[in-house]
Amino acid sequence: MITYDLTKAEGPIYICLYKNIKEDICSGKIKPDAKMPSKRSLANNLGISTITVENAYDQLISEGYMYSINKKGYYVADIADLQKPRIPLEKSVVIEKTIKNPNLAFDFSSNQTESSDFPFSVWAKLMRETISTREKDLLSVSPCSGVEELRSAIAFHLSSFRGMTVIPDQIVVGAGTEYLYGLLIKLLGKENRYCIESPGYKKLKQIYADTGVDCCFAGMDEKGIIVDDLRQNNAQIAHISPTHHFPTGITMPVSRRYELLAWASEGKDRYIIEDDYDSEFRLNGKPVPPLMSMDACEKVIYMNTFSKSLTATIRISYMVLPEHLANSFYEKLGHYSSTVSNFEQYTLASFISRGYFEKHINRMRIHYKKKRAKVLEVIRQNFSEKECQILENDSGLHFLLRLSTNKSDQKIKSLLLEKHIGIAAITDYDMKSEKKNRHLFILNYSNIDVNALKDAVKEVKKIL
Repeated sequence: MITYDLTKAEGPIYICLYKNIKEDICSGKIKPDAKMPSKRSLANNLGISTITVENAYDQLISEGYMYSINKKGYYVADIADLQKPRIPLEKSVVIEKTIKNPNLAFDFSSNQTESSDFPFSVWAKLMRETISTREKDLLSVSPCSGVEELRSAIAFHLSSFRGMTVIPDQIVVGAGTEYLYGLLIKLLGKENRYCIESPGYKKLKQIYADTGVDCCFAGMDEKGIIVDDLRQNNAQIAHISPTHHFPTGITMPVSRRYELLAWASEGKDRYIIEDDYDSEFRLNGKPVPPLMSMDACEKVIYMNTFSKSLTATIRISYMVLPEHLANSFYEKLGHYSSTVSNFEQYTLASFISRGYFEKHINRMRIHYKKKRAKVLEVIRQNFSEKECQILENDSGLHFLLRLSTNKSDQKIKSLLLEKHIGIAAITDYDMKSEKKNRHLFILNYSNIDVNALKDAVKEVKKIL
């Protein structure tokens, strides 16, 4: 009869008994196929209840260390095939992580938003309301495209702010644009050739590569993506950001937009993915109409995100599909589950529909306009026009600095990095292997510390 001292057991006694028996089985002290004592006899021997023994046996059986035979009893399983070498306790497992720009004292190109800019008080109030008034909705399965209330709120916002007439069923909500890109690839087909701008948003290149689609690159001129490059590359899908291109900041004029729409209408499988990522922040004049509002042939897929307007950590983006693609989406991809929690969707829906989003955008426009002016003032106070040229167009949250220097772009970056200052060059976003020095650098001011900017600018001037 096996015996254990359970008087010093920490926690439930059945767990202590289970661990002792498991250890004896694993060590070979109790042999495979050995018959175990009955629950009653082992309980009497250890001075515990049969329920305690039964719980320990049940746990061992569920994990495969024991088995039972009806009317015969309990037996030890042969676990030889289950045992695997264990990592010695003294060995530590090290997982290397890639950290971008570690230990930076200042970063010219950080695209984060300041925590003080987020409307925490309003958001907290709406979250409490959502919990107290939508108990049933929060526990209901969301449609694949997102809850109706949020899609309706987005449709209303697009109508009032971007002049777009869309219905909620054309809108698909997802956890970030990267996820939506993946859905689009499934919807449009991997066999198509996707074309992105060069220079452009480098993560797109990685996403398309990860999904195994054929990806090519089109050059940029002063009007935006070069349409002849799309034709020469035999592209079917053009992925662009015409309102405020990243990183060049170019706003595509109407002539190039019609040229691009004409290209799309030339082929049945041709589409344009319009990324309107920071259209809310046109600081002067009216927002430029989106390409989708000019599209009469259902060739434009509109995408936007709340990462810039609210915060990237909310991870809510959306796309607007042409009517025929929306039907295809529900037919082909309707089995996908929504990737955004109902809790966040209903909270954001209230935030938009009750006018808080519009107020927040208006407040942030004023804030960013003032901040932009201060940043420009610091640069102009420290650089002459010959040393530094500012390239801006009153859109978005970044602009470009053209530095007058004989040093290469990479040399400028490395010298600044020695001072713990981060900066990104336009050449960092060239998709093609050949990279020419342009001496154009990105200044993203959404999260910039204007006071610290003065010292950082002086360091830049020193290395010129």
